[in-house]
Amino acid sequence: MNKYLDVKDDVAEALAAGKPVVALESTIISHGMPYPQNLETALAVEAIVRESGAVPATIAVIGGRLKAGLSREEIELLGKRGTEVIKASRRDLPFIVAAGKDGATTVAATMIVAALAGIRIFATGGVGGVHRGAQESFDISADLEELAKTNVAVICAGAKSILDLGLTLEYLETRGVPVIGYGTEELPAFYTRKSGFGVDYRLDSPEEIARALSVKWALGLSGGALIANPIPEKYSMDPAVINAAIDRALAEAKAAGIKGKATTPFLLAKIKEITGGESLESNIELVYNNARLASRIAVAFSAMAGS
Repeated sequence: MNKYLDVKDDVAEALAAGKPVVALESTIISHGMPYPQNLETALAVEAIVRESGAVPATIAVIGGRLKAGLSREEIELLGKRGTEVIKASRRDLPFIVAAGKDGATTVAATMIVAALAGIRIFATGGVGGVHRGAQESFDISADLEELAKTNVAVICAGAKSILDLGLTLEYLETRGVPVIGYGTEELPAFYTRKSGFGVDYRLDSPEEIARALSVKWALGLSGGALIANPIPEKYSMDPAVINAAIDRALAEAKAAGIKGKATTPFLLAKIKEITGGESLESNIELVYNNARLASRIAVAFSAMAGS
């Protein structure tokens, strides 16, 4: 085990016994939602994973230690401190650890810590990708590179709809990352169920997905997979409404000179403000939905590994 990594007791016991574990990111706690909704959502997601037959492992950096599994107090710390906590991607991890600081892990950093702990299945809200206007800005999320190199499957509601979804899919194709639609042939766009862009494969059961992942890694094909799980119909937003909100938020971000890692939190907060909170409710529900699917995949994957 890595000397900088702490694995929570119940997570370590589950991994040792070959039982299902689901990794969860912490940036969604500190930077994705306001307090107290962030704390309530984080605890509810862990409860959903347990109810679905798996063990939750929320991942973060606390006091310079990589954590695979957090206590309630540690989750509350991230929730209350919010954006004061460093948003940690791949490049940031060694510096946060060396300085003994706290960090909330992005998709990329969560994948790294999950892989160190031996966790293969990870549930989040949406992944980063190629930003609109990247032809000039070269703003491409490190999440995509991590998907290409780290053996962790990411279950999400598609790429965040603030992104250029077409270019994001092209980038993933170039890096050999399979995009799987759960029960859909179309990439969901976070707040909405459809984007107009197709996925690589449609699979209709957690067992099919677990089998494909097992074969992928058994063949020595390194890297992860993106499992796109559409937001439940009840909470899907009107594409015209959300796209208008995104366009307005992007314009305000540009006018304010918002760049880099500050972009996504700014846009999500602005979209929440524009939509009167409707986007936050959708965000929470899609995270719950992804946690349920990830748990079912983890249970199936664990059963196959033990057979």
